[in-house]
Order: sequence, then structure tokens, then C-alpha cells
Amino acid sequence: MKLLLVNPNTSAPMTAQIEAAAREVAAPGTALKALSPPFGPLSIEGHFDEVVAAAGVAQVLREQGAAHDAVVLACFGDPGLDAAREATAAPVLGIAEAAFHAASLLATGFSVVTTMTRTCIIAERLVHRYGFELSCRGIHGTDIAVLELDDPQSDAFARIEAAARAALERDRSGAIVLGCAGMATLARNLQARLEVPVIDGVAVAVKLAEALVALRLTTSKRGDYARPLPKRYTGWAEPLGW
Repeated sequence: MKLLLVNPNTSAPMTAQIEAAAREVAAPGTALKALSPPFGPLSIEGHFDEVVAAAGVAQVLREQGAAHDAVVLACFGDPGLDAAREATAAPVLGIAEAAFHAASLLATGFSVVTTMTRTCIIAERLVHRYGFELSCRGIHGTDIAVLELDDPQSDAFARIEAAARAALERDRSGAIVLGCAGMATLARNLQARLEVPVIDGVAVAVKLAEALVALRLTTSKRGDYARPLPKRYTGWAEPLGW
């Protein structure tokens, strides 16, 4: 199968890091292509960033979606997820939605540990949208900047571990969901140290995408995920018209 992995921010080092994490779990028959939009923020740390990033995701799906069997959006805010599902019949997985599903299968309650505290409300809204209010027992910001996760000199791992330990105790949860695609490479070591399931949404989304393709399931084109209506776009968005 052909899998398109989209990092909605434009950080090349983070795209490479996410790709490496995805390749670790991808099946031998999965041809994986990882890329970022041609424009947008270097990191996504707020509502404004998400809106601009979602437009970039839409452009990528407009140009690349038809050539792939499945798509993974590797940003915990799932920016542009609905637009991506309109743009292609291929299954499109957002890593937050995928991670919440996996965590709910492994523990009766889970905690989310994310980067900036200001983004906790974004994660909270996704929890409600996806229906995991009874399973998610807490969302915890570490105030680690997204791009700091790429810095080998950073103490990000220690701070994330400390936040996760506090969350497990405070929330009485049984699993940790990592609330940023840039944390993907930390999951294995954190799980060994914390001795609870630590869910990286990138890995989970890759495996779910493979499963949906193997089952020959596609995105419904009936209702709100039908193809975008043909119309002319103007300005910088002109090439995106259908």
C-alpha cells in the first residue's frame, strides 16, 4: 500500500523525525511518503497556526491524495482532517483521534501530556468532539516549545516524564497519550520507564491506516465527506479549485 504521511507544520527536521517513527512500525509492504505543506508555520502552537496549517494540508491532499491508499496527518490538533477526508476517498487518520481510540482500548482512563499549556484547550475540544470525555482524565501542558523537541541539548524528555508521572498519580489514569507528533520517538523509552502504555498517535495511525486499507474500507463519499463542490477559487488559493 501507498501511505502519505503529512506533517502539517513546515519543519523539515520534525518531518524527518516523524517519518523515522512511522517507518519503525510500518509493514514491509507499506511504501511511505512523508512531506510537509509548501507553506505554513514552522510549528503549530495555537488556533491561528492551525488554520494556516489546515490550508497547507488541503493543498497537499488536493495534489497528492489520489495517488495514495491512505493518509496520516501527523499533528495532534488534527488540522484539516475533515477537509482531507473530503478531498480523497482514501482513509485519512488524524493522530489525536487514533491515539484516543488506542488508549481507550488499553486502559479505563488515560491522560494526555502535551507541549504548550495554551494548546490544552485544543486537545480538550478534540476529546469532546471524538467522544472520549469519560476516558480522558486530564490534559497536561509542559510548556515545551514544539521545536525544542528537535534539540538534542533540551531537557524535554525529563520534563515530559515528570509531567506524565504526575498525571498518572493525579488523574488515576492507566495510560499516557503523547500530545505532539514531535514526541513520537520518545514513546518507547517513556513506556519502559513509566511501566504503563504510552501511546504515540503517529505509530497508531500508521497501523490503523494499514488495517483499513487491508479491509478495503474507504472514506464515505455520501453526505458531508462528499467531494468538494466544483467552484473557482481566487488569489493564492486559485490552484485548489475543483
